[in-house]
Amino acid sequence: MTAVQLPPVAPEVTATLVEDLSPRLRKRLDATVTKLGARPTHRDGDTVTIAVDDETELRLHAPGGVVATVDAITCGCLLAPACVHRAAAACAAPTADPAPEPADRPSRAVPEPASATDPGSASSPEMAGPAQRAAADALWSAGAAVLEAGVDGAGAVTQSTLLRAAHTARLRHLPRAAGAALSVVTLLRAARAGDPSYRTADLVTALAELLGTAHRVGTASGAELAAVRGAARRPYSPGGSLRLYGLFTEPVVTDSGHGGVRTWVAGSDGRLCTVGDVAPGGVGRALGVADRAVRLGDSALTHRELGRAGLAVSGATVSPDGRLGAGKGVKAVTARGAAWTEPPLAALWETPPSEQAARALRSASRYADPDGGGSDLLFLDVELLGAVRESGGTCLLARCEGGMWVRLTVADDDPALAHRDNLMLLAAAPGTRLRIIGRLVPALHPRLTLLACSHPTGEGTIDLGLDRLRRADLPDPAAPVHLAPLQPEGSGAHSPLYLLERRVEQTVPAGRAALGMLGDVTAETRRMRRAGLPTAAGLLTALCTSAAQRDRDLFGRLLPADTDGFATYWLAAARYTADVAESLCAAAWEPTQAR
Repeated sequence: MTAVQLPPVAPEVTATLVEDLSPRLRKRLDATVTKLGARPTHRDGDTVTIAVDDETELRLHAPGGVVATVDAITCGCLLAPACVHRAAAACAAPTADPAPEPADRPSRAVPEPASATDPGSASSPEMAGPAQRAAADALWSAGAAVLEAGVDGAGAVTQSTLLRAAHTARLRHLPRAAGAALSVVTLLRAARAGDPSYRTADLVTALAELLGTAHRVGTASGAELAAVRGAARRPYSPGGSLRLYGLFTEPVVTDSGHGGVRTWVAGSDGRLCTVGDVAPGGVGRALGVADRAVRLGDSALTHRELGRAGLAVSGATVSPDGRLGAGKGVKAVTARGAAWTEPPLAALWETPPSEQAARALRSASRYADPDGGGSDLLFLDVELLGAVRESGGTCLLARCEGGMWVRLTVADDDPALAHRDNLMLLAAAPGTRLRIIGRLVPALHPRLTLLACSHPTGEGTIDLGLDRLRRADLPDPAAPVHLAPLQPEGSGAHSPLYLLERRVEQTVPAGRAALGMLGDVTAETRRMRRAGLPTAAGLLTALCTSAAQRDRDLFGRLLPADTDGFATYWLAAARYTADVAESLCAAAWEPTQAR
């Protein structure tokens, strides 16, 4: 049998199977998950079969592509259905995304019993109800347990607790917190499996989002509470009739194996929208979809063509983050586009870089409201200066308005895409002036990933991930530009903030106890205070003290650790470092930073 990917399993199914195990079998769960991961599998229609051994088979039935019930996982061993194999299979499989609620139907969640006069009820518009607060408390406890154990100790049982809390939160109309919990589980599994795409920083962000959102459910009210609760599905709202002008098309390739494209367009008022087509398929699909027709009304334009043309759309629907819906009521016909130097597109380049960066930073923030809208794109007129070496590789240095130096990097290093080759060609043409579109990279110096640019000849535009420049397209290089020494990397270039950031990250792999054994941090706190970061110094002291603190009872026995207290300090440190880093990034784009 050949190995095939297991179908995704609903969170509540995994949680139920793990909860039903005896304490003895729970101790064997992680080892069984690892064992099943190495066994051969095959697919027959909606059923995936795992060969547990030479005589026993385990089946996952996934009608519609998802294992949605406990009974859909069956095992042929003698201990079934009370065996460990069913729970292990669920833990080894990807976690299914919650099914979106239909737009014209109410939620199927069980309504909470509440009195209309109870200000703390779930039906109150002012504050969360008791059931929601209880669900948020369960999420907090599950997230705190992950911090206590670290990746090494957060096995299948800890993950199932998160999945149960996530399922309950979704039933209590807390989809944002539920989604954060599912993200933590996915990242924990990637970390424990040695997935090369896993980054500790991603798990730090997911855990801080989970803990922060769970905490805010109990304290927020009004509009803030609505944002904390989140939306169970992407809320597309009527956009009426729109006149859209194409900007560019970018390939989209994800670590999960999905591929496709996203085409950016702008309305007459300058609002940015996107039309996407992303599905399983990787980079090969991304390259192919670029020349397929856009899924919007009756338009026959391909994505590449739309990036340089226009559309007149009636019955449009638009999500808060600018995605255009493709419902049956949407009608679209091809219209004239506009050059980047013509209205309305030319106005995108007229906003000062510092204002654009501040707007993009709000969108790119690690803890931004998921439905807050906005874009992380910048539109700049630059003069290319040449290639410079960095610790992570080579980037293209450019000078924009006010003499500010901006580092331009590739959006994707995959050799099948044109990003890297195009950037290297542009780096060989110092002195070239271009109009560019890039995505903000939060850093202590001005930095973008380069997505599109005007053609060096002045005719048309280039989608830098899809179109390939030729040397003949470039003007004769100007005299070499002297690049040494490089522009200072902003006011925070040598900030000791990283001293706190690394302690926040060190907690995640090995848990609270590992941080508690680090010893004296006086030298680090002294350095932060000298740099004007007394809050960071205080947080580091409190974090390490809390990590090391273990009280004893009257008989000298260790009491349980204060996991809630440690989680509170860790969350404060994680959010503080993110906020300060974003402030330093915004400051780097201010005109006073130019040299």
